[in-house]
Amino acid sequence: MSLTSIKKLIDIFSPSGYTDEIIDFIENAMKALPYHCTRTYKGSLIVSTVKDPEVMIIGHVDTLGGMVSEITDSGTLRISQLGGYPPNSFEGEYVTVITMNGKHIRGTFLVDNPAAHVNKDVKGTERIMANMHIRLDAIVRSKDEVKELGISVGDFVVYDPRLEITDTGFLKSRFIDDKACSGIMLDILQNDLDTLKNKKVGFYFSNYEEVGNGCPTGLPDSVKDLLVADMGVVGDGVTGDETKVSICAKDAAGPYDLQLRRKLETLATENNIAYTVDVFPYYSSDGTALLRSGKDIRVGLIGPGVSASHGVERTHSQGIDATRALILSYVNSLPSKG
Repeated sequence: MSLTSIKKLIDIFSPSGYTDEIIDFIENAMKALPYHCTRTYKGSLIVSTVKDPEVMIIGHVDTLGGMVSEITDSGTLRISQLGGYPPNSFEGEYVTVITMNGKHIRGTFLVDNPAAHVNKDVKGTERIMANMHIRLDAIVRSKDEVKELGISVGDFVVYDPRLEITDTGFLKSRFIDDKACSGIMLDILQNDLDTLKNKKVGFYFSNYEEVGNGCPTGLPDSVKDLLVADMGVVGDGVTGDETKVSICAKDAAGPYDLQLRRKLETLATENNIAYTVDVFPYYSSDGTALLRSGKDIRVGLIGPGVSASHGVERTHSQGIDATRALILSYVNSLPSKG
């Protein structure tokens, strides 16, 4: 598939709690198409072929980010994390601070006292949020001068994604988790109407996954099966591959539904889709949140292999294509609506 849909979503700021713009974008893209669009009370978007879908495909549009927690006397910002990520992997990244009145102010996320020429121990400083700050791209030297810019505690902080598509087929960017699968879902909705229209299926764009409370909100009671489209893990001790779709057997909360997993494996084999089955030791998803809520719904999870998850992420167009193909194969396998 073209990576255009993924790129468009990556370009839209959407840290957890600040997702109206990206939800608006997706909803507007659906206006000319014959789908039912519903927003949950918490702001997620459901796009479905019927009002009572029995199967839901879910991906999340919210990303990692930060929130201003303190304005220091020297005119820098302390931030609180949105989602879980190692601060060292974001050190040196350019950021945008979004004020409550919508003003965008640029800056850089740095370790405290970062100049090697005055701090001989800078390499040994522990990279935790208490030792990190944002240096604003404004001439400010005090708390009051920062406040005069319109910045206040509670403002959202967005890290630059640094998107790059290589001529070897790699997609490099922050927030491939989960803009890649959300982009796949958007692409399917726009280009595969003939496949979808006879199925009782919906696509749920979740907006609080990174902070653990996304999916259960607003899920129609008609839903029996949920297929989570999120990232597959690439790294030591797992089988993930950037050129394949991962089918998750278990994450930190426990196993995903065995019958649904068997069906996904069978579909991948029958349709010559490159896949791997994996166990993710330190991982949770919208499916995890749903299962913990006690819903009587079968849950499966798939996604393209993503290197350096929650850091400077990378996947490959082959993994994206494999994920898209498996989602469509799954939808095709569903009974036609009566």
